[in-house]
Amino acid sequence: MKCFYAKSTEAHDPQFRLSLGRIARNAEQAERARLLLAGLDRLGWDATEPEPVPREVLEKVHTQELLNFLETGWAEWQALPEAGPEVVPNVHALNRVRSYPKHIIGRAGWHMGDTSAPLAQHSWQATLGAASAAHDAARAVAQGYSVAYALCRPPGHHSSADVIAGHCMMNCAAIAVETLKPTHDRIAVLDIDVHHGNGTQDIFYDRDDVLFASVHATPETYYPFFVGHAHETGSGAGDGYNLNIPLAQSTGDDGWTDAIATALDRVQSFKPDALVVSLGLDAHENDPLKGLQVTFDGFRRAGQMIAAAGLPTVLVQEGGYLSPDLTTSLVAYMAGHAGLDIDI
Repeated sequence: MKCFYAKSTEAHDPQFRLSLGRIARNAEQAERARLLLAGLDRLGWDATEPEPVPREVLEKVHTQELLNFLETGWAEWQALPEAGPEVVPNVHALNRVRSYPKHIIGRAGWHMGDTSAPLAQHSWQATLGAASAAHDAARAVAQGYSVAYALCRPPGHHSSADVIAGHCMMNCAAIAVETLKPTHDRIAVLDIDVHHGNGTQDIFYDRDDVLFASVHATPETYYPFFVGHAHETGSGAGDGYNLNIPLAQSTGDDGWTDAIATALDRVQSFKPDALVVSLGLDAHENDPLKGLQVTFDGFRRAGQMIAAAGLPTVLVQEGGYLSPDLTTSLVAYMAGHAGLDIDI
C-alpha cells in the first residue's frame, strides 16, 4: 500500500485542553504519530514524505480567512502582552448578526469552535504536512493505485471551511476529495471515526457530487453533541446525499460493522468513482476517549468490508488516541483491507 507521512507534523504537540472545567493535557499529542508509524513498521510498509500541497487545493476547501489565521495567528497572538504559548479562544462568534473582526482575539473566537485545537508555533507547518499527505495519497489513487494511506496529524474531520475544532485543523478528507475531483466526478466519503465528521458534513452538505456517510457514537451523549443525527440528510442539491448512523456508546463489533455495511450499501447505490475513508481508530474499546466498544477483530472486519467495495480508495487518518492498542488497531484494519494473514 502506498503510504504518506510528513515529518513536519512531529513538531506539533498541543498542550492545552479544557475538559470538565479543568485544564488538561491535550489528547492529540505527537506520540500518536509514533504509535501509528509503529503499525506501518509491523506491516512492513514505508511512508513517503509528501510533496507540498498547492495553495489552490487548500482554497477549494477552506476560506482565505481561515488559512491566513492558521498561518499567521500564532505570531500575532505572541505579540499580545502576557500571551500564553498557544492560541486558545476566550470568546466565540455566536450571534446571528456578526462581522469578521480584525483583532487576533476576535479572529480566534471566529475560527476556533472549541478549546481542543490550540494553535501553536508549529501548527501551521504540521497541518500543511497533514494536508500534503492527504493530497499525495489522493494523487496516487488518481494515478492508478487502488488504495493509498495518508497518516495525517493533526486530523481534520471536525474542521469546516472556516472553523477548526476537536483536535482538527485543515480538513484532510475534504482536501483528498478535491484532489480527486479533476479525475473522479462522483466521490463518496465514509467516516468511521468514533466522532461524527461534522466538519466534513458541513463542507459537502449541499452538494450532490459528494456523498458523505458517517458511523459514530451518538451525539446525544458524545462529541460533537450538536450535529450528527440521522435526520441530517443534506440540503438543496445535496438533499439525500448525507447519511448519519449514530450508535449507542455500548456498541461493539457486530453493531458497528452492521452500520458500516449499511453505509457501504448507500455508497454503492451512489455509484461513486472513488472512496475517501476517514479512518478514525478511536472506536476501539481501550481508546481513552471511550466512545464505542470495537475490538481488533472489528477493525479487521471493517477493513475487509471496505476493500470489498472495490473502489479506488484514499484512507485518511483521523482519530485514535494514546493507548498501546492504537498501533494494533491500525495493523488490524490494514490487514483486513489488504487481505494480509497477520496474527493480531
